[in-house]
Amino acid sequence: MYEKDGEKYFVVDEHIHFWDASPENTTNKYGEGFIKCFYDYHANLSPDEYTWSFEKYRKYSEEDIIHDLFEVGHVDMGIFQSTYLRDFYDNGFNTLERNSALAEKYPGKFIVNGSFEPRMEQQALEMLEREHEQYDLKGVKLYTAEWRGDSRGWKLDDEWSVKCLEKCEELGIKNVHVHKGPTIWPLNRDSFDVADVDRVATMFPDLNFVVEHVGLPRLEDFCWIGTQEPNVYGGLAVAMPFIHAKPRYFAQIIGELLYWLGEDRIMFASDYALWQPKWLVEKFVDFRYPEDAEFDDYAEITPDVKRKILGLNAAKLYDIQVPEEMQLVTAGQDTGFDVTEKPEVAG
Repeated sequence: MYEKDGEKYFVVDEHIHFWDASPENTTNKYGEGFIKCFYDYHANLSPDEYTWSFEKYRKYSEEDIIHDLFEVGHVDMGIFQSTYLRDFYDNGFNTLERNSALAEKYPGKFIVNGSFEPRMEQQALEMLEREHEQYDLKGVKLYTAEWRGDSRGWKLDDEWSVKCLEKCEELGIKNVHVHKGPTIWPLNRDSFDVADVDRVATMFPDLNFVVEHVGLPRLEDFCWIGTQEPNVYGGLAVAMPFIHAKPRYFAQIIGELLYWLGEDRIMFASDYALWQPKWLVEKFVDFRYPEDAEFDDYAEITPDVKRKILGLNAAKLYDIQVPEEMQLVTAGQDTGFDVTEKPEVAG
């Protein structure tokens, strides 16, 4: 929870990792290059005081993640987005098993999302069923540019991806998070294109499609999709650190998202450990548009809008209880978050 100037904010960090990119777990030059590219994003967009050494960044500790999220980072709940990259890392990069083991040690702090690999075809459906039975999955994270053998990526509307999405619908896995953002070497840029979101969002209106990284650098394409598909959401991972590194660029991103998607479909994410939530939360609560004509037509970002983005929107998708004092406070506004009962999952 974060409090400033009498305003309280319930914070859900909807995109976090507990990765292992240590030399011992790195399979080849591609895994080495991948984590170095990740580190460049971290080092170039973080304030100096929040920049780690490369050695720590490759494999940080349980103590680090608990401290950075919950002890100083203002986070009330974090959502693990499992990412495997088994062609690059012997035991996987950021796996469901590793994330779940940590979540079990800290009840009430984490939600752990699984994944599916449509190129496994029938095995993908069977694995999704097993993982849902074991972990009671509420969401999946999909990495459409992930390599697998000779394949350099896949699309959400591929035949076996559609079958996996049908299985998600059957199992009640409502939230589908999709990496649609900047390319990480050596992955292919075109495999992160947002166009396939449009078709599957129409095909599966009862699923929620969270476009992580809001499609950057394809923000305009994403916004046009999001405005016509009411079950499409924007996750702010990667966009958030520009609030420090390029504040005018961040102002443009958040202003466009609020215009096209509205305040109910945008969600805060730190992308930990790419960046640490403490400074992101604090800077976002302090955020104001630059005072010049370029930003005059953007919607006002009130404390209630910030409350929705920082936690209430994700809480609604994931059926998370929010304390009364951190609900919306604007007089007469229909919050949709009745503390006497759990909110329904969006769909």
